[in-house]
Amino acid sequence: MDFAELVSRFATAAASGDGDALTELFTPDGTYDDYFFGPSTGHEAIKAMLAHFAEGGRNFRWEFFDPVRSGDIGYASYRFSFDSTLPAAKGARVVFDGIGRFALEGDRIRRYSEVFDRGMALAQQAFEPERLRKIALRYADALKASPEWMDHL
Repeated sequence: MDFAELVSRFATAAASGDGDALTELFTPDGTYDDYFFGPSTGHEAIKAMLAHFAEGGRNFRWEFFDPVRSGDIGYASYRFSFDSTLPAAKGARVVFDGIGRFALEGDRIRRYSEVFDRGMALAQQAFEPERLRKIALRYADALKASPEWMDHL
């Protein structure tokens, strides 16, 4: 399958909550590094992470566009939206855009990771400012603890 088809199947499976279809796209020891929930490695862990989507939202829509692949790495921009089911959000439609990074092994995903404005997504769900600050600082501290960031500190 070509990369555009892989990305399309990935979005359809994730948005519909189909853990079996999603994990078919990953290597057996593949990792889905979700920007809200963190990394999940292996098919069962990825299925469990995907089940968390449904705990906080419904009516998911995930649209990837401009997919590009070079060797074993692929990127695609995306738009993502859902209706939040968190009580404070009062059914708000949450929307954000981002970029997905696909580390590939043949035609399977070895590691998926992403970048999007986490604060914007959480603010739309009525997270209080101090809670947003604590979350943002936790992620900043994690970056600063990574060896690859040492030259920036």
